[in-house]
Amino acid sequence: MLRPFSLLLGLLFVAGSAQADMDDPGWRDFLARFVVDGRVIDTANRSISHTEGQGWSMLLAVHHGDRQTFDQLWRWTEDHLARRDVALYSWRFDPTTTPSVSDPNNASDGDLMIAWALDRAAQRWGGKAYAVRSAEVRTAIGTNLVRDFAGSKVLLPAMDGFEHPDGLVINLSYWVIPAFKRFAELEPQGPWLALVESGGKLLARAQFGAQKLPADWLRLDPRGGLSPAEGWPPRFGFENIRVPLYFSWGNQRGIGTLENIAVFWSRQALPPAWVDVTSGERAPYPLSEGGRAIKALLIGDPDGVPQVAGQDENYYSAILLQLVRVALHDLGVS
Repeated sequence: MLRPFSLLLGLLFVAGSAQADMDDPGWRDFLARFVVDGRVIDTANRSISHTEGQGWSMLLAVHHGDRQTFDQLWRWTEDHLARRDVALYSWRFDPTTTPSVSDPNNASDGDLMIAWALDRAAQRWGGKAYAVRSAEVRTAIGTNLVRDFAGSKVLLPAMDGFEHPDGLVINLSYWVIPAFKRFAELEPQGPWLALVESGGKLLARAQFGAQKLPADWLRLDPRGGLSPAEGWPPRFGFENIRVPLYFSWGNQRGIGTLENIAVFWSRQALPPAWVDVTSGERAPYPLSEGGRAIKALLIGDPDGVPQVAGQDENYYSAILLQLVRVALHDLGVS
């Protein structure tokens, strides 16, 4: 079960007091294994690169005070993924295809992470270019990816492919709550706090199956009804393991669905990597080390988060682990 967050915050440090270290073993290990000349390699997915990984790694570079790596990551992202028609980014780079970027569509979570990382870079190092580009991307997100629908502010997963006559397809793991809160400080009139509110309300209602867990992909109908989206496996799994990360990181923990996730994950030492919320079928393999780090964050067990990912862990697991460590730092727990 979830520990009271006041207890979690009281375990060690005042927020921001610990200084991140660019020579941190976890960061150096991540760079050595998954980053080449500013490109973050998804070893679990045919060695592609995508905006999610680029944005996450840019955020990690700022956290560790590694400006050289940050600039390499940002330069590669701008050179290979930036769109010319709008201040967003094509979501995927595949080195095995020609052209390497065959789908111009974006991914809103990747765009959000890039904008947030650029803002953090501007805060840490100054530099007008970081702040200007962050503002451009935020504006493009607000204009192209945020909708008023069924009485809520809603974030589309991408510009194309998720709006249908019978409703919208959404993914709550794209609600990067701490980024929304920071953007609201910069733009109080923007949609950001409304997205924080809508994310909490939608998550509270996203309870399916015997375990009352959220499906990764959801259909929101015009009357506000919520159900697992057709076209995707109805699983709580690889996508939505990020929900407890982002909502805990954003200090949005008083939501029953998060308690359901904590209970489900805590019933066994090695929870399954996914569960089908309609049939109850479970993955025949366990939650990754990165997923278990998110579990530790969720239940208030910072000692359960290792510094370095195991050598058998892939990119996704390793970067989730490092993001949990940044979240603990931001929350004042070390």
